[in-house]
Amino acid sequence: MKKILFIIDKIELKYFEFNNLVTNFWIIKEFLERKNEVYITTIPNISLKGDVAYTKCYETFVSQNNIFYKDVILSKEINDFDIVMFRPDPPVDIDYINATYIFDFVTKPQVINSPRAIRDFNEKLHSVYFKELMSENIVTSSLKDIEEFLAINKEIVLKPLNRCFGSGVMYLYEGDPNTRTIINTMTNNETTLVMVQKFITGVKKGDKRVLTLGDKVLKYCIKKLPTSDDFKFNTHNDNYITSAELSEEEFSNFTRVAKKLNSMGISMAGLDVIDGKIIEVNVTSPCYFIKEINNLYGVSVEKEICDFLLTETLLSL
Repeated sequence: MKKILFIIDKIELKYFEFNNLVTNFWIIKEFLERKNEVYITTIPNISLKGDVAYTKCYETFVSQNNIFYKDVILSKEINDFDIVMFRPDPPVDIDYINATYIFDFVTKPQVINSPRAIRDFNEKLHSVYFKELMSENIVTSSLKDIEEFLAINKEIVLKPLNRCFGSGVMYLYEGDPNTRTIINTMTNNETTLVMVQKFITGVKKGDKRVLTLGDKVLKYCIKKLPTSDDFKFNTHNDNYITSAELSEEEFSNFTRVAKKLNSMGISMAGLDVIDGKIIEVNVTSPCYFIKEINNLYGVSVEKEICDFLLTETLLSL
């Protein structure tokens, strides 16, 4: 039996019960059904006393096929856990960064994903580690640079570097009368760096979520479809999620990505892919779309994930 701590998002704690859209729901439930002890907490509830890391947390339990937590705050030393799942959602702001520093003093448990690795890996910017698998892109705050990039590529996408779920992503086409307004808004008048990518027209048919687990790529893949009022997927709804397949070339390419990420301390990641091109590498709290994959493929993918996590812990001892 393992003692496992999940650091989740504050909004996820608020709606913890019955939220089977969330990856953590399925992993926690599977851990509990295997008779492990599972506790949950949020970033404001971790602390450092001297050089010892602590958390105030809640014990979870499973009942009638759902998960709940006991409304009793417990204080525990983080080193007393066997596994820590570090999965708060972005934005990766100063509070998020400070939380990763706490884990510089955590030595015993296997922490997934490594907070230091997350701190050192920006989901947009560091996708460039795999530039041969990306479309043309730049990271800049310069109005001139972005206008020149737009003139060359005709259609582009601008992304904030520290948000998630497509928040703040803007599309621009050459000749758009709002070009300068959009660029200045995105860059805070040339003071904030943004990721700028060539627009991939295949996004109109959706983007794939490719899931990595250790050195491997899961064989199950989903496609996220754009809504009628947006050029991208922007709502977690079954109507906009379908099954997808990876080509042999994609599987080979993304396995190399998985191995690189795992060597960096990122055991779980979600690659967003359009026409074989990576547009983003999700490492903070990647959604594994477990409910959807289970329904589409008739599997229980949470079992494979928990098998891996428990094996990782054994290997680290």
